[in-house]
Amino acid sequence: MPLSLADRAAVYLAYDPGISPQGGGLPGLSVLKNVVNSINLFGIVAVVGALAVSLGVWAWGHHTGGHQAEANGKKGAVVAAGAALGLGAANGIVTSFSSLGSQVH
Repeated sequence: MPLSLADRAAVYLAYDPGISPQGGGLPGLSVLKNVVNSINLFGIVAVVGALAVSLGVWAWGHHTGGHQAEANGKKGAVVAAGAALGLGAANGIVTSFSSLGSQVH
């Protein structure tokens, strides 16, 4: 009995190329990890500065009656906190989704 077009496509799409991430295959992996770690640290330091400025704008707007400045300070503080959360959790997020992706068959 010949296979239908859908069955032939399923067989073709089910091909496993046998590729999985492994360390040590290419030179420079340790250098790349150091660069990414440095970028992450730079981002965290920048977020600390942004949070300090946003909190200062929030306080200044509150004490001077500048409602627009107060609102912008609040928004900046929330964005900085979200950025800190994302930078701190980046490795865990990628690891989590990578492990989920490896379970797809």
